[in-house]
Amino acid sequence: MPTAQDLYNELAYYSLAHGDPAFIHQHVVDAFAVQQADEMTKPIAVVFGLVGLFLHVEKGFTGRQVQIVHMRLASRRKQWPQVNLPERRGNITISDVLAVSSGPERDAMIHRWCESVWGACKECRTPIADLLKCELDIS
Repeated sequence: MPTAQDLYNELAYYSLAHGDPAFIHQHVVDAFAVQQADEMTKPIAVVFGLVGLFLHVEKGFTGRQVQIVHMRLASRRKQWPQVNLPERRGNITISDVLAVSSGPERDAMIHRWCESVWGACKECRTPIADLLKCELDIS
């Protein structure tokens, strides 16, 4: 039985080899980071994952645009807030994404996965939106 990390590696290979300049891989990284986070996960990983999901799902950012925001945030701030994540973080998992055929269908499923994880973390919306407004004037 493959581990979550094995599944992530398989999907990362797909998304990194994708070739789309929108850089869909960033959405994979963010959804997986938030969905798999536990008490050992560094706060920056959780915050960046939530930032990426917020920007992608609510603001329509591409993975490349999210990556640029991550770099800007990292250059401005070194302390990251602890975020309380819900126990259940979406109904779609990485296994569901990999069960879909490669190509446009899988790409659409990656987006649905992001929506599912972000929707489950709706309590995190205000602190993430506030962070982006305060640090980068993104609203």
